[in-house]
Amino acid sequence: MPNTYIPLLEVTRGTSVESLHFGAAAVVDPSGRLVASLGDPNLVTFMRSSAKPFQAIHFIELGGADRFHFEDAEVAIMCASHSGTDLHYETICSMQAKTGIHETDLLCGTHPPFHKPTALALAARGESPTPNRHNCSGKHTGMLAQTVMRGLTKENYLDFDHPVQVANLQSIAEMCDLPGEQIQLGIDGCSAPVHALPLYNAALGYARLANPTGLAAERAATCQRITSAMRTHPEMVAGPDRLDTHLMRAAQGKCFSKMGAEGYQAVGVMPGVLPNFPDGLGITIKISDGDSDSRARNVITLEILRLLGLEVPPIEGLQPFWDWKVYNWRKMEVGQLRPCFQLQFQS
Repeated sequence: MPNTYIPLLEVTRGTSVESLHFGAAAVVDPSGRLVASLGDPNLVTFMRSSAKPFQAIHFIELGGADRFHFEDAEVAIMCASHSGTDLHYETICSMQAKTGIHETDLLCGTHPPFHKPTALALAARGESPTPNRHNCSGKHTGMLAQTVMRGLTKENYLDFDHPVQVANLQSIAEMCDLPGEQIQLGIDGCSAPVHALPLYNAALGYARLANPTGLAAERAATCQRITSAMRTHPEMVAGPDRLDTHLMRAAQGKCFSKMGAEGYQAVGVMPGVLPNFPDGLGITIKISDGDSDSRARNVITLEILRLLGLEVPPIEGLQPFWDWKVYNWRKMEVGQLRPCFQLQFQS
């Protein structure tokens, strides 16, 4: 039995290793074959916001995106942990105008925009951040749109037993091939239900998102719509200076990427991209210490993709994510971020 977590990233200072990040990962193809792993691929952990593409499935299958005339950018932001820029804010407002939802209906809370220039501009104007600036406001707007469509109550839309959340859990269970009762529930930072399941099953779900040809026709079309929206509008999924946006932009449609809090990352590689894995792949990663500044997750994600054969060039804003140097406050290079693993490929 492999160790749950293994060393994945060394942080050096001079010639010495000063810090070490541990983690685990699973790489799975759409048939359910475990292609490669790091540590324990059956580690059970919360997907956090990496579950958002699954949480959009039921609403789209109900015809909600068509009924409310959501554009692809609006579908993408339903799957997003966006940065709260003016573009993101205006997109959320557009969705709410189309559905009759009000910003005050959102129960996600508030926080300053992730995008620092936007946060500073709000402060300079004396404005406090509102729920629509929250990184999860797209997901919450989609959930509320489903309540409008189904004639359900809005006030308790985040309760575990609310029909919207029951449907979302079912979508995750079906995509990840795991009975719903085996998925552990918690409460996310935005107060919505959050789901814990093995890395393997979550990676399988992402592989099926990437290549849903084995699924029912309606589910396959929904998966294709979600992943197309994310890859076409990567600026909606995260924002400036964030890995998900710049990775998808640089990969030019070859993959889709969605981070989660506490060191979680999920990536789907599209079919026909990797010669050794022509059917596509799902990848899930968990950094054990939560990786508060994402330095480990970013490096490890790019290194795993490289080892699988998907080398994404450091272009179009991705350059900083390929700079694995450690700098001090004077911008002097004092160390390196150094991957210290090899993928364990399954025979």
